[in-house]
Amino acid sequence: MDKETAMGTETSDTAGVARRVHQRWQAREAPDGDFIVFADGSLSVMNLVRLSRPEQQGGPRAEQWQWLEVLRATEWTAHNWVDAGSLLSSHTHTGSRALAGESADHGSIGWVALTRDDDEGTLEWIAVSNWSNPFSDVTVDGTTVTAVSTAGRVWAFPRDAPQRVEITEDQAYPRPR
Repeated sequence: MDKETAMGTETSDTAGVARRVHQRWQAREAPDGDFIVFADGSLSVMNLVRLSRPEQQGGPRAEQWQWLEVLRATEWTAHNWVDAGSLLSSHTHTGSRALAGESADHGSIGWVALTRDDDEGTLEWIAVSNWSNPFSDVTVDGTTVTAVSTAGRVWAFPRDAPQRVEITEDQAYPRPR
């Protein structure tokens, strides 16, 4: 039985999975959920956790967020894919391009991608969060991809380990009084 009957059905063939991830990226699609998908076809399952400082319960400025890696998979199947075509920001740095935006599938879904700055926009990784809100600004330097969400959070993804993202408050974000 052929396990490669449809694009999006991943198999244990590592090269095939990587090829399908690249095809989905070229179609501007990403798995639906909280994931980081890497160019080699591996995937990190992530969980967005909201924390609060004990001394400031309840206020919006008291919120602290963490996006934690729950599982790393080399074999996986995505049953649903979301559109990652709504580009809101792009930035280049020495052969790399960071992209950020929102999914047209739902207003709370944001995504950030690191690609090569080549003709194909070869994917290094894409992070998709169902709860981040769209990412309206992105920058990249030699070590970090930094994206700002419309929810007033700054997500700093280490380029070589995006699953170790740090989320902080955007000090410029207007807060209700």
